[in-house]
Amino acid sequence: MKNFMDEKFLLSSKTAQHLYDNYAKDMPIIDYHCHLSPKEIYENKSYKTIADIWLDGDHYKWRLMRANGIEEKYITGDASPYEKFLAWAKTVPKIIGNPVYTWTHLELQRYFNIYVALNEDSADEIWESVNSQLNREGFGVRKLIEASNVKVICTTDDPVDSLEYHQQLKESNFETAVLPSFRPDKGLELNRDTFKDWIGMLEESADIEINNYEDFLAALDARAHYFHEVGGRVSDHALDEVLYEEASLEEVSKIFARAKSGIKISRSEEAKYKTYTLNFLGKIYSKLGWVMQYHISALRNNNSRMFDKLGPDTGFDSMNDGQIAEPLTKLLNSLEKDDALPKTVLYSLNPKDNPVLASITGSFQGGGIAGKIQFGTAWWFNDTKEGMLSQMKTLADMGLLSQFIGMLTDSRSFLSYTRHEYFRRILCDLLAGWVENGEVPNDDDLLKPMIQNISYKNAEHYLGFNKKAENLTIS
Repeated sequence: MKNFMDEKFLLSSKTAQHLYDNYAKDMPIIDYHCHLSPKEIYENKSYKTIADIWLDGDHYKWRLMRANGIEEKYITGDASPYEKFLAWAKTVPKIIGNPVYTWTHLELQRYFNIYVALNEDSADEIWESVNSQLNREGFGVRKLIEASNVKVICTTDDPVDSLEYHQQLKESNFETAVLPSFRPDKGLELNRDTFKDWIGMLEESADIEINNYEDFLAALDARAHYFHEVGGRVSDHALDEVLYEEASLEEVSKIFARAKSGIKISRSEEAKYKTYTLNFLGKIYSKLGWVMQYHISALRNNNSRMFDKLGPDTGFDSMNDGQIAEPLTKLLNSLEKDDALPKTVLYSLNPKDNPVLASITGSFQGGGIAGKIQFGTAWWFNDTKEGMLSQMKTLADMGLLSQFIGMLTDSRSFLSYTRHEYFRRILCDLLAGWVENGEVPNDDDLLKPMIQNISYKNAEHYLGFNKKAENLTIS
């Protein structure tokens, strides 16, 4: 029997331990999709208590606390930080089997050298120990990033953002590259009440008066090029529902004008607008040499009462179960037929789509680019042990696991880099199992580069971070 979360946990054989300890453990990290604040990184934000760094904004934990019967006062309400931490400590023993149980203890171990299990009895000791470490002079989020050996962070940024903190970080002595990712979702959701106001902000940021749809496209193009100047090499889209319907520029221009004036548009018109706009954006990304990401099949803000009270991203989202294969392939093909399909990463929040996405990637590979179209890592509700295994096995069944660009955090927490360790242990155990079963040679010359590539080097190469460029400080 192994000790609780010792150096061998998740590694079921000596082969797995060897692969992890020698080839995965010390690889750097590229976090190519996250929701960290560049302002907080620039200002080297510090935290007074473990509740501040652990529970504020963490909807993973909030969902689990609600499921454990914790009152909202102790989750997002006005309870003290200690009371919220104690409520979480009471919840942790009840979440055995959930990846957050593992992440919780990995974070305590790796960042604070605490190896006892968190529960109501150990809560006070852990509270005091972590808080004393957080309050050391000079201890801020940059120390946590450096301790995790993170080389690149790609934040998630609206096209209207000034990127001032990315610029200042670029000019600072902070060695980790903090780069913006272009996320124009608000410009695609033209039925939302925020659309008209967002167009006004886009006008200001791009310094382009937006009187019509072509002005709008010109403003998006200008902002994408600005992101590129600052170091951006990645875009991202939340395609909660994948729509595809072809239309002319004239037709889409009329749809845009109606939406800009506050008129709600039909589902068919929405599909036409999104299809044309996504095609336009994809061509920009292709010209810039960017990676395009599609995050698919989230069903957001399901609980209207709590949405009205707390707003979005507070733990009331779920998987969607719509059909994606036909509209997604048509969307990708609309770019491919013009030889303008950029490198693309496809994620679905619903694991039923795993074989669909894995098979779609094989239809659009080419151009001499290894793994040009990626079946992205297990995301959100799927970044569990079984979710990661399912994603990697499906990729291996239908494509090239060896070209996989690996893990990301998709997190708002500066402690979440331990998820890369979680992923790497699972990867090494999977490969070791194939070795132990005689399915793969026990050959370090074969396995070492594969593990190191999936852990770090594939992402470095795919995203272009292995090149010296005018506006990129990664070597």
